[in-house]
Amino acid sequence: MTAYDTPIAHGVHLLQDGPETAPPLLLIHGSGATGSTWGPMVPALAERFRVLRIDLPGCGSSSTAATYAVPDQADRVVAVLDDLGITKDVAVVGHSSGGYVATALAERRPELVGPLALISTGPSMEALLPEPALVKLLTGAALGALVWPLRTDALLRKGIAATAARPVTIGDAVIDDLRRTSFKTFRAIMQANRDYLVEQSIPQRLLRLGRQPLVVFGDADPRWNPESAHEYDVLPGGRVEYLAGVGHIAMLEAPDETARLLLDFLG
Repeated sequence: MTAYDTPIAHGVHLLQDGPETAPPLLLIHGSGATGSTWGPMVPALAERFRVLRIDLPGCGSSSTAATYAVPDQADRVVAVLDDLGITKDVAVVGHSSGGYVATALAERRPELVGPLALISTGPSMEALLPEPALVKLLTGAALGALVWPLRTDALLRKGIAATAARPVTIGDAVIDDLRRTSFKTFRAIMQANRDYLVEQSIPQRLLRLGRQPLVVFGDADPRWNPESAHEYDVLPGGRVEYLAGVGHIAMLEAPDETARLLLDFLG
């Protein structure tokens, strides 16, 4: 089944792929990104799952929000799933800070979240590395507000590629979606994500919930110290996997390898 848009509900844009009768698989993007960034992985996943890709509040085609606190973002996602009649055991995959929203989903609606996978999700603030220079220029508080309106397609592609370790192909749809997020919204989302992580680390949150996630890290991630993936070793039954020569955006750098890991984990 080809991709189809679902009418926007609760201000959240949703794209679906695969048979409606297949088990649901929710993909949650990272800060400032959109559901379209999962595109290269979708064909493999949609053979076995009803793949749900959302644009989080304030990103892509979703509407802005009064607050971007991670639990509030999760509540907006829950409302969309409830409307679809999906109320338990949905497989959830979060990329980068999308893993924080995935974790908050499990905190707020434990019965809703089944298997949980985190890709390039920084476990704690101590694991954060200095931003690549171009990323800092585009998104930093000092000059970002001035540079943001001047971003060309080429500059956006370079900014994304700066977080990768392998060559990446970035489609026009991804660029178009990225342009819809304002600088003010992006900074608010980043602060909300930081607040959530400072309050308690992701491994500690998942330990409290008794979760056994799949954790995937590129061993050349320039955003989070790759060794920090082992902070998740505190989770009995959890699984940590490294992708060799991959940076922060595995879905664009190594979509086939990443999809195979997910499909194996999801059984």
